[in-house]
Amino acid sequence: MPRAIVFTVVLTLIAGRAVAQDAKPADPVPMQLTAQQDHKLMMEALKITALRPGANGMNANAPNAANYEESKANPFPNLPDPLTLKNGEKVTTPAQWWKERRPEIVEDFNREVYGRVPIDVPKVTWEVTATIEEKVGDVAVVTRRLVGHVDNAKCPQIKVEIQLALTTPAGAKGPVPVIMEFGFGPRPVGPAGKAATPKGDASKAKAGPPGGSGGGGPSWQRQVLDKGWGYAILVPSSIQADNGGGLTKGIIGLCNKGQARKPDDWGALRAWAWGASRALDYFETDGAVDAKQVCIEGLSRYGKAALVAMAYDPRFAVGFIGSSGEGGAKLHRRNFGELVENLTSSGEYHWMAGNFLRYGGPLTPGDLPVDAHELIALCAPRPTFISYGASSGPGAEGQWLDQRGSFMATVAAGPVFTLLGKRDLGTSTFPEVETGITDGDLAFRQHKGGHTNGPNWPTFLTFADRYIKVKNAPATTGR
Repeated sequence: MPRAIVFTVVLTLIAGRAVAQDAKPADPVPMQLTAQQDHKLMMEALKITALRPGANGMNANAPNAANYEESKANPFPNLPDPLTLKNGEKVTTPAQWWKERRPEIVEDFNREVYGRVPIDVPKVTWEVTATIEEKVGDVAVVTRRLVGHVDNAKCPQIKVEIQLALTTPAGAKGPVPVIMEFGFGPRPVGPAGKAATPKGDASKAKAGPPGGSGGGGPSWQRQVLDKGWGYAILVPSSIQADNGGGLTKGIIGLCNKGQARKPDDWGALRAWAWGASRALDYFETDGAVDAKQVCIEGLSRYGKAALVAMAYDPRFAVGFIGSSGEGGAKLHRRNFGELVENLTSSGEYHWMAGNFLRYGGPLTPGDLPVDAHELIALCAPRPTFISYGASSGPGAEGQWLDQRGSFMATVAAGPVFTLLGKRDLGTSTFPEVETGITDGDLAFRQHKGGHTNGPNWPTFLTFADRYIKVKNAPATTGR
């Protein structure tokens, strides 16, 4: 081989070796998993070989039929004391709560129940994609459609764009309070920024999840506008998919570069709550919104998310927590209706941290270091309204969600509210349907309207009106 060719080959090999030494290994390709596959990976990571089956709410004769007998409902009657430190010392001052006890409870929820939010979550940049002037009934409003672009530089294959719609009275003379709902998205926008159904009257929207009037009256949106407040709809599925197969996508997947979760990583409930906080970040920059007076609201799984958002972010002023059940306001320790074991199954585990699976086997709900009453307590001293449909009667919501178990949790959260100078429920007697307990800063009410917040909106708004005020009255809120 000629000397020049040999020299060239040597240089090429040296250069190639230098490039190889300087090159960084490529990031792994995002995993494509089913919920069952991801669930199995988490069980293997936790060295769990089997989980107890959840309650069967459809077949009363099944071996694992849901229990609806109160005599069997409390196998773990002793709840963790929200006002006792882990070292056994009693919490007797607000300073002890804020500096010592509250951080202990948050850490337990982070590690065992809802998961940790990574310290390096990418930033969100908000863009107004459309501004629409329309009417809700005879109230003129301005609706802004927004997209929250999440920086995906760390994993370009995964794109997260948070969908949010904000509606405020057109005649407002200053920033207005806003009620933000975890919902299912706004009406589509047509050409030139016009609403696809501009002549629609949202005041006549039918009742049903996640809101509604519940009785043929004005929609919750119209009721809010009549107070001079605004409202917003945040779409949780644009933050994180509502299934285990989506855990390598969405904001959780983006932070993990498309790989499976670690046992203490956040689940969908905590991710949705994180998204609500990012929407609140935007409200703090929008002159039409009084960001210190934003209420968070949701129903069912979104009721769970609303409670988590309220508990973790002290900027939310009021919480309206609808039919949240297991994983929300219901005591985990209760054996009534839906159980911890339902949440640890492959159909619902994605809401929770991976570590939560352990309490569906080999541990029990009684081994949890925290329970739902402490999640409610984390909302203190801010006003919190726990809402349910009736467990029985025509059009009832049913017993699956365990209304009494959530009432018990609300009662047990009371001492923290009292310590912080607020009023608890004032009773431990389970109320009759449509008898609201709303005189304190904690509130509880069941309605007859089924699985919806609709019939409780008027009562909630009366409750919230004690705390939320329009600083400059709008030009019109009339009907």
